[in-house]
Amino acid sequence: MRRAIALAAARVGLTAENPAVGCVIVRDGAVVGEAATAPGGRPHAEEQALDQAGELARGATAYVTLEPCGARSAGTASCSERLAAAGIARVVIACEDDSTFASGRGTERLAAAGVAVESGFLTPEAAFLYDSYTPSTQGCADG
Repeated sequence: MRRAIALAAARVGLTAENPAVGCVIVRDGAVVGEAATAPGGRPHAEEQALDQAGELARGATAYVTLEPCGARSAGTASCSERLAAAGIARVVIACEDDSTFASGRGTERLAAAGVAVESGFLTPEAAFLYDSYTPSTQGCADG
C-alpha cells in the first residue's frame, strides 16, 4: 500500500476533477502491475495496473488508495468491474470514496463478484491524498 500511496502522491494536482489514485497489483509476493491516475484523470490507476499485469492479475491482490469506482460517467466498465473480471482475488483499500461513482458501490460490486475486500488499510497514511478532493463530501475518512 505504501507504494500505491507514493504513486498517487506524485500525481496530486494533475488529475483534473478526478482524484489521484495509486494501484499496485501483487501476486505471489511480486509486483505484477502498478500505476497512478493519468494526468487529466484518465485512465484510472486500476485500469493501467491491470493492463500491465495481464493474466498475472488472476488470483492476485490489488492495493488501491481509494475505493475503486462502481460506475463510470461514460458508461464503460467501472474499475471494480474490471478488477473482478480480471480475476483479482483480493482488493485492499486505504480510503473510502464518497463520490456518486463509488460511495460503497465499488466495494459492493467487488464483494458480489466474490472478491475479498478489506477497507481502512493505512488510511492515516493515505488521507493527505484526498484532503482537497471533495466530490460531494470528504473523499477519505480518518478511519
